[in-house]
Amino acid sequence: MDQNLDPSLPQPLTLSSHPPTPSTSTLPNPLSKLLPSSITSPDPQSLTTPPFTSQTNLTSSSLSSTILSCSDEFFAPASSLLLPTPPVFKPGLYVDTGKWMDGWETRRHNPNPFDWVLIRLGVAAGKVRGVEVDTAYFDGNHAPAVSVEGVYLPHKVGGEGRDEVVKGMATATATSDDGEGEGKGKAWRVLLGRKECGPSARHTWAVENDTPITHVRLRMYPDGGIARFRLYGTVVPVWPEDPSTQIELSAAKMGGVAVQCSDEHFGGMTNLLLPGRGLDMGDGWETKRSRGRRRGEGDWAVVRLGARGKVGRVVVDTMHFRGNFPRAVRVEGMDVGEEGWGEEASWKGRQWLEVVGEREMKADEEAECEIVDGVKGRVFSHLRLTMMPDGGVKRFRVFGTRV
Repeated sequence: MDQNLDPSLPQPLTLSSHPPTPSTSTLPNPLSKLLPSSITSPDPQSLTTPPFTSQTNLTSSSLSSTILSCSDEFFAPASSLLLPTPPVFKPGLYVDTGKWMDGWETRRHNPNPFDWVLIRLGVAAGKVRGVEVDTAYFDGNHAPAVSVEGVYLPHKVGGEGRDEVVKGMATATATSDDGEGEGKGKAWRVLLGRKECGPSARHTWAVENDTPITHVRLRMYPDGGIARFRLYGTVVPVWPEDPSTQIELSAAKMGGVAVQCSDEHFGGMTNLLLPGRGLDMGDGWETKRSRGRRRGEGDWAVVRLGARGKVGRVVVDTMHFRGNFPRAVRVEGMDVGEEGWGEEASWKGRQWLEVVGEREMKADEEAECEIVDGVKGRVFSHLRLTMMPDGGVKRFRVFGTRV
């Protein structure tokens, strides 16, 4: 297949190489107990960030996205593609198969046109708006080119049975180099046609796609290594049939999005909406230390709920934040209406209504926050969590019924 860029397909945004001199990182690494302590990572501040990366990373393992199968993972496991942490490099570290690499790496001399990996999204389904392929630290062994396909399988084909169907679809076209496959493979939808990749760089492409997908297949031509694979987009949740069922409206898996915050120096605001209570302090929202703030002032994060809803419960969790939890928190809300819900900046310039008054916090506390009188049953589209004066919060959970 011709590797030249096709103008009819999604075009890449500016490529931004990883800096040659990496800085020390304290981000968690699943292999950290097996490795020496001096793990290094590129400086994320030096990288160009395309706009679509503010949307949900649909392939993140933090949302339970899973590798179902792959053609080969001799040098490095495909599961590393989905890690939420930046790639790292360990000079001089070798394992039985060769140099340890933080990513997915296959054997040399692939007899087939490409290697592939099949991924089940952790969310019910998603609409893809952007693709990122990060070849950090793969230099001389990077993937020369990639393509991405997706497929939607209804949830009535449930559980393991649905995964087996997709595995069969993947293997049916495992050696077909036509970009769309043959026979059963015709169900695959091309999200990104074949694109060239360079060494140790973040490659990003905007995608126009309004068709939900549940599974995705990444191909790399003909073999090599990729550090991280990220699909950004919007979550398409499965809502309860009973409208009176209380659900976690703020959850990322239900389409909740952290849209803006005052600061995220130590931990990103998107962590607030992840499932579970996390692994450590690294997967929460944490701001830098503030100086000279007056009482009542603080750092804030705005969350757009997965759907407009009537709020019944609010939970603020400081798990793992022990010497840096906020002194107190406050929660406010607003409703931008059905038409404004999908607009990114629709909440700006509007009046906030108090939902939870100032509440003192403790370390490792999963705090059930009392909702102020007259607010229960009101409809909200956005909520704002304020930490006074600063600190860290692991999760922010808003429960209610969808309208």
